[in-house]
Amino acid sequence: MLPAYYEFQNAVKICSGLLALDRLSYELHSLHAKAPLVLSDATLRKLGLLDHVLSAMPDITPACVYTDIPADSGVSVVDHIAQLYRENECDSIVAAGGGSVLDTAKGVALLIAQGASHIKSLMGCDTLDRGHRVPYIAIPTTAGTGSEVTAVAVVSDPVHQVKLEYISTHLMPDVAILDVRMTQSLPPRITASTGMDALCHAIEAFSSTQKNPLSDAYAIASIRLIMENLEKAVRHPHDKQARLAMANASLLAGSAFSNSMVGGVHAIGHATGGLCHVAHGDAMAILLPYVMRFNEDCLQDIYSELLLYLGGPELYSQTAPARRAREAIHCVRRLAKRLNRISGLPLRLQDTGRVKAEDLPLIAEAAVNDGAMIANRKAITQKDALKILMHAY
Repeated sequence: MLPAYYEFQNAVKICSGLLALDRLSYELHSLHAKAPLVLSDATLRKLGLLDHVLSAMPDITPACVYTDIPADSGVSVVDHIAQLYRENECDSIVAAGGGSVLDTAKGVALLIAQGASHIKSLMGCDTLDRGHRVPYIAIPTTAGTGSEVTAVAVVSDPVHQVKLEYISTHLMPDVAILDVRMTQSLPPRITASTGMDALCHAIEAFSSTQKNPLSDAYAIASIRLIMENLEKAVRHPHDKQARLAMANASLLAGSAFSNSMVGGVHAIGHATGGLCHVAHGDAMAILLPYVMRFNEDCLQDIYSELLLYLGGPELYSQTAPARRAREAIHCVRRLAKRLNRISGLPLRLQDTGRVKAEDLPLIAEAAVNDGAMIANRKAITQKDALKILMHAY
């Protein structure tokens, strides 16, 4: 059924292919960018991936290169880099990295566009106009967050142990470049974790209160690519086609949830990450089947349809209609278990080594106040969240 009203936006130009990075210089010129701020992290610099980026723009000299972005970037990092942008008279941003790097770049672009000094002063959801235009090219090095096409940025506030969400269509990059060379060095364990993050994005986008025909199409395409290619990418890191498929799956899922929102898995996952510093993809992989089980009675038809994409047409046709929703959840569990066997992906919160039983009530309390909870079709109380966490522990 069509929603009474919906909006969908994805204005990002997508360059995807085995040598897509070679387009970087052309895209910068198209954006009239001459002095970019290049952002990445220390690991990518050591692996030589940053060299790929710099060599892809031989006729452009970066005004500043910053590679000290941590794995869980915070508000002070964003504020500091924005100051560097101004001091070095940069006119654009090129960011190569995972979700932390790309979201940091979004925060910097937001600060510059609004003429602000502190990212916390701009908190809100669609409360800002575009401001001063800051050209931004995103080059993901993981296949999970979809940050290269989303209207969302997540930045940590370590003082208050929460993750701040910024939502605005003005956060979207101008260009996203998907190049196999940028993801091939990703270890199997992180490949599995980020891949499950993308799957969670797609499933929650398909089942949220704001789902629509366009977000559904993107989510379905993402799920199909993930189920066909995630295990291949984990087992065979240099399989170029599997890597490129996962990069596209992550992008598709990102575009889907950016337009339909996520739900309870992300709400509880954000709280788990903020309080216990569990990697986001790990939290998604652990929590997804438990939140799906909680939602099952409200999402029978939607989860039943998902079985077609999670398990394939043969399993779908062989499963009784009344069992299809439960079987879809089992497909997610089986995938996580297979990934656990081949990469060590954690299956329970205690397996991460970061969550203690006494943390669960605090996580539940924080989860119900997370913005992602709004789009979950079934209301999740603090008591419900605690039960989910206990089952997942």
